[in-house]
Amino acid sequence: MRFAQIAASQPALGEAVAEALLRPGVLLAGTIRRDGSARISGVEPLVAGGELWLSMLPSSAKAHDLRADPRVELHSIVTSRAPDAEVKLRGTVREAAGRPAEERYAAAAAAELGWQPVPGQFALFAVDVRDVTYIGHDPDTGAQHVARWPGGGEYLRPVLTPTSLGPRQPVRRLLI
Repeated sequence: MRFAQIAASQPALGEAVAEALLRPGVLLAGTIRRDGSARISGVEPLVAGGELWLSMLPSSAKAHDLRADPRVELHSIVTSRAPDAEVKLRGTVREAAGRPAEERYAAAAAAELGWQPVPGQFALFAVDVRDVTYIGHDPDTGAQHVARWPGGGEYLRPVLTPTSLGPRQPVRRLLI
């Protein structure tokens, strides 16, 4: 599904995803190397035309990985032991073909990100989202708050000890 479909069908989740995954300006992209091992790389995301775009150097290792295996896992940047929230987005990518797509992306990047990529000098991939996982914390109880979409539900798991969580307790905060 296109990135815009998240916010359209689940507005609160869409807002939480935008805040944790996109607002920092950099996210982590997990790809699969030629030998089958994982690679984690930083990348600047951009949402334009309802699509989540990832651009990179055309000869970069992550671009080679994505051309060989389009599966990708995107993860928000975590900078503390207790982040407000973290977001994981799984899906596949498709490489944008043609100068018009690159020119539209370059114009959007200039307007939104403040830098001007040169068409023809970057690899551009649109992310087709398969699922989203949000993990946050309940401000009142400290319980872990999890929302998985589509189909995974939403729940709290109370903290029992520093290394264990209790059973799932259904909750509705991010999912309709």
